[in-house]
Amino acid sequence: MEQHRARLEEMLRTHGPGSTPASHGRYALIGQPETLVILERMATAPFLLRGQWEKELETVFLDDLEFAWGLHIRLSR
Repeated sequence: MEQHRARLEEMLRTHGPGSTPASHGRYALIGQPETLVILERMATAPFLLRGQWEKELETVFLDDLEFAWGLHIRLSR
């Protein structure tokens, strides 16, 4: 968390609650406490996360989080 504090703050500011993208109903995970856990999994086991996610949840939520976090590789498709 401390290592990525500035990046997390920027993501929350640009895509979190009250932002223009959020006002259009996107980026629902940003601002939620569980986002920290999801981001940690993106960093350490991204393909495992994607595989498990697709079994349970809509991928648009993870896709939006990947975009906002600014991954250098896309885990989807």
